[in-house]
Amino acid sequence: MAATTFNLADLFEQAVDAWPDRDYIVCGDTRLTYGEMDARANQLAHHLAAQGIGPGDHVGIYALNCAEWVETLWAVFKLRAVWVNINYRYVEDELAYIFQNADLKALVVAPEFVAHVEGVRPHSPMLTHVLVMGPAYEEALAAQSPIRDFGERSNDDIYILYTGGTTGMPKGVVWRHQDVLMALGGGIDLRSGHVMQDPTEFIEKGNAFAMTSLPTMPLMHGAAQWSVMGGSFTGNRIILMDRFDAAEVWRLIEAERVNLLMITGDAMARPLMDEMIAHPDARDTSSMFAISSTAALFSQGLKDAFLDTFPNIVITDSIGSSEGGANGISMVTRGTPIQGGPTVTAIKETIVVDDDLNPIPAGTGQIGRLARSGNLPLGYYKDPEKTAATFITAPDGKRYVIPGDFARLEADGTITLLGRGSVCINSGGEKIFPEEVENALKSHPEVFDAVVIGVPDERFGETVAAVVQPRVGTAPSLEALQEHCRGHIAGYKVPRRLTMVDAIVRSPAGKPDYRWAKDTALADLNS
Repeated sequence: MAATTFNLADLFEQAVDAWPDRDYIVCGDTRLTYGEMDARANQLAHHLAAQGIGPGDHVGIYALNCAEWVETLWAVFKLRAVWVNINYRYVEDELAYIFQNADLKALVVAPEFVAHVEGVRPHSPMLTHVLVMGPAYEEALAAQSPIRDFGERSNDDIYILYTGGTTGMPKGVVWRHQDVLMALGGGIDLRSGHVMQDPTEFIEKGNAFAMTSLPTMPLMHGAAQWSVMGGSFTGNRIILMDRFDAAEVWRLIEAERVNLLMITGDAMARPLMDEMIAHPDARDTSSMFAISSTAALFSQGLKDAFLDTFPNIVITDSIGSSEGGANGISMVTRGTPIQGGPTVTAIKETIVVDDDLNPIPAGTGQIGRLARSGNLPLGYYKDPEKTAATFITAPDGKRYVIPGDFARLEADGTITLLGRGSVCINSGGEKIFPEEVENALKSHPEVFDAVVIGVPDERFGETVAAVVQPRVGTAPSLEALQEHCRGHIAGYKVPRRLTMVDAIVRSPAGKPDYRWAKDTALADLNS
């Protein structure tokens, strides 16, 4: 059945009908074609329906990357239900929160996490069915028909993406299928601005060119979800790994002839480059023609290192958010001055506004907040107050999402992302964005990773503190790091406190855990 809507399940089924025998998912020893994945997802959907799951019901997915993760997402969408991404690092208190907040009615879970689920299940009265991956999961599928016999679906069906929660409790961002497809799934081309008018355009793209992609991020993160779903619509072959490992990434690129490598900033780029430098001739990477970074800081020093190592490969850097979708993309070039986070060519719906929602002119140097109009979420799940604060209607009637990212519109029309306002440091009235300082620190040859936060200061209210993971065998001093940073950023942004750690704590998606960093720095200062 050809898709007649921009419903995500319809689009996947359209791809299955176009390329049933094309390889789809490779994860460990599991290899599935589009047709095989569709049949298994149909079986799982029938099983869930027999347990009372239907349109609008919420089904959690709690596992590391695996083929079953992808099967579950399509099975849930086939029923017009809503799947909920569960962070596999959560402890029981956090699990109890998200199970209740998301109103989970069913859960598909990997065996290694069952004990956590049992610990919070008494506090989750809506959760009526838990299916454990493994023998029970396979028995459930085997008992059901692989036939696709579901009813019509709608562009208004719901997709919810729970945020990472690195600065607060996670929030469920509620999207209509058509809106999220346009914002994140390729419905609007980020480079040309072309807006897809007919779903069969995905098939035309897939017939003209399909690639093998390797998203290194966990599927509970939006960037990985959309690398899989967006690639599915155009017939891509997708390689998954359960956990990030730099040596394994390079092995998979050689073994599976990967064309596109997808990473999230320095957290993945740095160990990948270190592994490549240590073993430059260990793997054949000749199949790879593109590297894409998104969702986290990709510092200029690492961009330059990748360009030196792969001079004939296209490298892109992009920005976006769970609430706003994709905001822009840029081709990575050498030697861009350290000036914050990524500098990208914005899509036409993205602007920088002042506190009164007035667009800030290009080239003024004025810092404002990133705002996006067009295809937007409906809001946050069960949180009208935060919805009203983030999704704002301007006096002219246009609706914007303003999630709190500060940015600057440059003279050439590009946008430099400076960082999330919730972690902005206020030192004597000066706003200091951690990503800008982190970028400067990580360009020092002895710094492997760094996170920057504000700590209390009697004179200035807050001062800049750096939590640094040094490279093995080094111990950079605060004075050395300050001298280095002064060559890249203004003096008032330079760290005044330094805490050395064995490893920086980041989310599985590669984003810094600012709460952990602040607690670590304060403990060091008070010791």
